Amino acid sequence: MTKSPLIVAKSVKMKYKMGEVTVYALRGVDFSLYDGELVVVLGPSGSGKSTLINIVGGMDMASEGELYYGDKPLHKASERELTYFRRNEVGFIFQFYNLMPNLTAYENIDLSVQIANEPFQVDELLRQVGLFDRRDHFPSQLSGGEQQRVAIARALVKNPRMLLCDEPTGALDLPTGIQILKLLRSFCDTYNKTVVIITHNEAISNMADRVFSLKDGLVEKVVVNEKPLPPEKVSW
Repeated sequence: MTKSPLIVAKSVKMKYKMGEVTVYALRGVDFSLYDGELVVVLGPSGSGKSTLINIVGGMDMASEGELYYGDKPLHKASERELTYFRRNEVGFIFQFYNLMPNLTAYENIDLSVQIANEPFQVDELLRQVGLFDRRDHFPSQLSGGEQQRVAIARALVKNPRMLLCDEPTGALDLPTGIQILKLLRSFCDTYNKTVVIITHNEAISNMADRVFSLKDGLVEKVVVNEKPLPPEKVSW
């Protein structure tokens, strides 16, 4: 039986006015995302990766085109409907951790629990990301890799259907980066969640189920990996 897509984008465009000049960040993008797959969106700076992920996550509205979440037309959604979508269906992970400095690791993660319908247990996630013994530490007492793991746990604790990651390993060393990628792969496989990673690092694409290559605001090609590599075997 053919699976129904979770996300469908049709001719999505995003344009900005810079004085009298119109600049297109996306020029007409078509793609689909499915439950339980890990997708890498690959491309150089300025290719439209972050713009695309912001539209898929309901943070921005496309200038033109259609975007569907299941049978819901997000391109017609109100701001209230988009807020509900972001709150309940999407988890965001960024290169910079955006943790609250005056809250502990546990409290930073628990912030997301307060707005979730069916959250995971905070302590269970802290164990999964290897930080249970650091639960009462503040961000300033944690390493960069530990802070990123807290940020990931904060995104995961909502139990979102889709996880969107913008350069999640960009500021990390190799061993920590591999650890983060293993967490993302595990979340995808264990809970049948959709994980999207945007990056300029081509090596990471080897662990993806599918790879979208963006160039100048267009999907240049889509590659299906029949046998994705485990993160620890990705050669950086």
